[in-house]
Amino acid sequence: MPKSKEVLSSSSGSDSNSDVETKAKRKKAAPAEKPAKKPKTESGKAGGSSKGDSNTEDNMFQIGRMRYVSVREFKGKVLVDIREYWTNTDGEMKPGKKGIALNPEQWNQLKDHISEIDEAIKRI
Repeated sequence: MPKSKEVLSSSSGSDSNSDVETKAKRKKAAPAEKPAKKPKTESGKAGGSSKGDSNTEDNMFQIGRMRYVSVREFKGKVLVDIREYWTNTDGEMKPGKKGIALNPEQWNQLKDHISEIDEAIKRI
């Protein structure tokens, strides 16, 4: 009986070691793939918006380090777009997710409240 236990323990031990090694190899390979997938998705999203870059550059006004206000047309509507930008690996600026696009009516309402907003800033 001891001989069979030795055989079982040695064979099961080697099987489990190979399983552990295989799983470890898989885990090491997986994280390397994930970062490569992210930039592809982001550049794919930004690619559609790069069509109007030359037109938008004329109407872009920097208000912070990577924050801009631009006046542009989207689906036939004029928008005042206040947005954070990012730089891809090629050094091109692309619009980010953080931002807001106001139609002319909303822009005028914001302008009407500028003095009140300034007063609120002073109070805080």
